[in-house]
This record gives sequence, C-alpha cells and structure tokens, in this order.
Amino acid sequence: MTRIKSGPQALVLLSGGLDSLLAAKLIQNQGVSLIGVAFKSYFFDVSLAATKQAKELSIPLKIINIGRAHLKKVLFPKYGYGAGLNPCLDCHLLMIKKAYRLSLDKRADFLVTGDVLGQRPLSQNRRALELIDREAKVKGLVVRPLSAKLLAPTIPEKKGWIDREKLLAIRGRSRKEQLALARKFRLGNYTAPAGGCLLTDPLFSRRLKNLLIRFSVPSPNSLELVKLGRHFWFSNTWVIIGRNYQENERIRELAREGDFLIELVSVPGPTTLIRGKVNEKILVKARRLTKGCAPKAKGRKVEFIVEKKGN
Repeated sequence: MTRIKSGPQALVLLSGGLDSLLAAKLIQNQGVSLIGVAFKSYFFDVSLAATKQAKELSIPLKIINIGRAHLKKVLFPKYGYGAGLNPCLDCHLLMIKKAYRLSLDKRADFLVTGDVLGQRPLSQNRRALELIDREAKVKGLVVRPLSAKLLAPTIPEKKGWIDREKLLAIRGRSRKEQLALARKFRLGNYTAPAGGCLLTDPLFSRRLKNLLIRFSVPSPNSLELVKLGRHFWFSNTWVIIGRNYQENERIRELAREGDFLIELVSVPGPTTLIRGKVNEKILVKARRLTKGCAPKAKGRKVEFIVEKKGN
C-alpha cells in the first residue's frame, strides 16, 4: 500500500475528545502526514465525533469495531477495573495493539495518542504507559505530544522526524492548557472528557453487574437493553421499563422470541419487556410496575396488552 505522501507518516488515535485532537494538530503542524483511527464497542462509539475531527484535520479515518474483543476484556480484565466495570488499562492496550496492526498495513512510521501523564490514574500513569508500549511491542513508536517532554524520547524524535522542543509537558487532570491551545488553534470539534464510555458510569456498571451475575457471557442484544429504561430483577427474570418514547421504541425493537411485552391500553405509559422465566406472579408484578411508571394512570383502573414475542 502506498503512502498518502512522502515524508514521515503517523497513525493518530482519535477519541473524539480534545486531547487527541490537540495531539494530532501538534504533530500535523510539524509536517507529518496523518491517518486517523477511531474505535467503537458495545460500551462506547466515538465514530461520529472522530469523523468530525478527521474532517477538521483533513485526514483519512479508519473506524474499527472492537466490540467482541473489548467485551472479553470487560469480562476477564488482566489488569483490573477502575471505579466501575471499566478495564481502562486493558482497553487502552487493546486499542494500541489494533492501531499498531493498522499502522503496519498503512505503512505508517509511528503512532500518536492524546495521552496526558497523570490524567487517568489507571491507564495514564508512567508505569501504565510503559507497560502498554512493552506489551503491544511498540516501545519508542508511540508519541504522546501533550506530555512528551515528561517522557523518554521516542524513535521519531531521535530520528528527527519531529522536534521534541515543539512538544509539551502537560501533567494531571487540569484542562486549562488544553483549552488555551484549542483557542489558539481555533479547534471546535471535541467532546467532553471521559470519552463517553458507559463502563465509567456507576449506574450502568451496577446494571451490567446484575446482568453478569445471571449471564456470564451476555448477548449483544442484552448489552443494548442494559442501556435502556428502569431495571428490576426477580431471581433470574429481568424486567425493563422504558422511560420515554425513544426508549419504548428501542425496547420493542430489541424484544426477541420468548420475551413478553406489556403496554397500557388507552393511557400513555411505558413499554415493559420481561426476559427470563415468566409466570402469573411475575406478570402481576410487571403490570404493577408498568402502571406505577405511568403518571396518567395514577388512581385509574387500567387495562394492559400483554404480548409474548414469537407467538
């Protein structure tokens, strides 16, 4: 595969956030040709934000779905979890490995990330970054422009492809320097910190834990349901109640054979899905919960539609 242009070429990991956008800009300003790569999984999808960033940078972008591989890391993390069910170090390592393989295919000379030393306690401390580079077999090939002066010189710096003096020494969780740089470079396409990973959300993590207690390897369909509605468990029977029109529609879409759907008749209210072993006692509880989540049904006698999918 031929290069996009002559001279050094790098693969930049775009997360949709400000740090990766700044990292790309700092390297691009040194005359390095860039190719973007973004990742999506069951728990995050930065493809839209990364697409906007790639357009702003005028670079090509490759989006890679790491859903199955990422799920394995969530279920069996080698390096543990953060505050929720977020295996940040394992996830970061997975993305660097995938990016490196792509860089070989694209004949890129090195990788660029938006890592900031000390910004994230699990995956962006010095030991973690060294471990990632060693495990991914990319030692010296990952340039982290925002914190480069605090880290050992990389191969691109030693070879003169990029000037170390034009890189930065940002450390910690403050965003002041990054925001000032964004104004200087007139950059606007970036999302808030944290990258939108659902695994860092305490509520989502609790829901996912409840699912994993019952099903050690959940289906993609079930992982989508974890993102929706109010959740109730009766032993191994799962009840999900929509909170708005969009969730009700999505719950109907995700209902599969054997699931039960409950809706109110003549009164606006939620769609309820039941998955698992269902008996009359469960149906009574689910109907009661459904009515309780419908404000306009309060104090009224209501009827229900109960549908078993596949029948």
